[in-house]
Amino acid sequence: MATLEQRAGNAANEIDERFGSANFVKRSARKIFPDHWSFMLGEIALYSFIILLLTGTFLTLWFTPSQGEVVYEGSYVPLHGLTMSEAYASTLRISFDVRGGLIIRQIHHWAALIFAASMFVHASRVFFTGAFRKPRETNWLIGVGLITLTIIEGLLGYSLPDDLLSGTGFRIAEGVLLAIPLVGTYLSFFLFGGEFPGEDLIPRIYTMHVLLLPGIFLALITAHLMLVWYQKHTQYPGPGRTEKNTVGYPFFPVYTAKAGGFFFIVFGVTTLLSAFATINPIWLFGPYTPTQVTAGSQPDFYMGFLEGVLRLFPNWEIQAWGFTLPLNVLIPTLVIPGLLFTSMALYPMIERWVTGDNSEHHVLDRPRNVPTRTGLGVMAITTWLILLAAGANDVIAITFHLSINAITWFFRIAIFVVPPIAYVVTKRICLGLQRRDRDLVLHGRETGRIVRLPNGEMIEVHEPISETERYKLTAHQVPEPIQLEPSTDTNGIPRRRVLASKMRARASRFYFEDRVPPPTPSDTHELESSGHH
Repeated sequence: MATLEQRAGNAANEIDERFGSANFVKRSARKIFPDHWSFMLGEIALYSFIILLLTGTFLTLWFTPSQGEVVYEGSYVPLHGLTMSEAYASTLRISFDVRGGLIIRQIHHWAALIFAASMFVHASRVFFTGAFRKPRETNWLIGVGLITLTIIEGLLGYSLPDDLLSGTGFRIAEGVLLAIPLVGTYLSFFLFGGEFPGEDLIPRIYTMHVLLLPGIFLALITAHLMLVWYQKHTQYPGPGRTEKNTVGYPFFPVYTAKAGGFFFIVFGVTTLLSAFATINPIWLFGPYTPTQVTAGSQPDFYMGFLEGVLRLFPNWEIQAWGFTLPLNVLIPTLVIPGLLFTSMALYPMIERWVTGDNSEHHVLDRPRNVPTRTGLGVMAITTWLILLAAGANDVIAITFHLSINAITWFFRIAIFVVPPIAYVVTKRICLGLQRRDRDLVLHGRETGRIVRLPNGEMIEVHEPISETERYKLTAHQVPEPIQLEPSTDTNGIPRRRVLASKMRARASRFYFEDRVPPPTPSDTHELESSGHH
């Protein structure tokens, strides 16, 4: 009787004889992946997406995507006899009548939040370490697209139960559509199937939520992983790590075992959150009615910054020829987010233009060694946090018994004052850390031992750092600012694109004017001449 190993070998031979897969599998199993805890952030996003697919498939079996009205007669007694949509009634049925339905709903919602959060944090890691540089600009664009789709997909899924809280959010979405000049009313009628709320909204967003957008997600995530596989994974600087090699563990069996275990950890944590922390209790909000609105309603965190922009923007409108252009809705919900995401998508190209760096990069930057980029990233995160807090100005006012007008004006001023301060402080900290690293390489580590020399001088004994640590602190280059080219060439002929050259030189000075060059081998004599031993 054939053993299990023999059966597996026979099956592998059968497959290889038809598809020639043995060489590919062998190369893939030996592919090296570097090891660092920050690389798990992207894995959390991937595993959360898998959890979303699994739980979402379960929920589709019982959810009814219809706005047709029914009278509720289910298990939740406080809503007995109330008229509601079939979507809301089926969500209540999933929560109270389907075995395991409530925990699956909770897992689905928590996984969505974890997915969005891990996407943001993963993108921040990629930004601060320079992992978006050549040849990974395409993967950065895919990541920005995934974040944008995550916000849209979250809004659609959040609105499917048709409860009072989610309906309030789509009432805001209707206002955004109506604010678009010329075509706004047509878009609103197309989405809602007539006057708000219409009868076609839930079926249409259901199709987009469970079919269209997940398909796009699968395509983009697959392309993202294929590019990571083809272009090889980035790695942090260290001994033996160069732009031409990868130091780490093989894909099989080490990486696969760790990835499999980590998937179950993510699934387990998500399940524990879902079991002990209630989220989106729609039975407390009640079914959506256009004549009502919930007090203190707040969207999920990934939509919070849009809420904040909308609440902070002044009440500006343009009225002419019998038409009204509501800038107080159009600019904060469409123009500003469009500019933010566009600048985020184009940043790798902007930095490459400023630095003139067209070489490939597979070794990551330490954030302290690129202070301008790190400062810009912290400034962006600070702006996002301020907008997120501003989106809860009413909750803050009620909780702390403050004036909502005073809070709004505080955030209006803070949005222009605090981010630049965060940039300056972050850049100063990075430059200070660079100087500390330089001193550590040149003078060694402080030991705390004080020695008295024969001449009476008191010195502190320093000990050299290890070669591994020395390499880590010195294995980077600090480019010098690009110099402004003369307005004429050697023959006295005026150069073309002088304005672009001036802009590039100024931007380069902005990036590299404050610089702390890493110590070179010729600087090591300072260790001896300084009197530190």
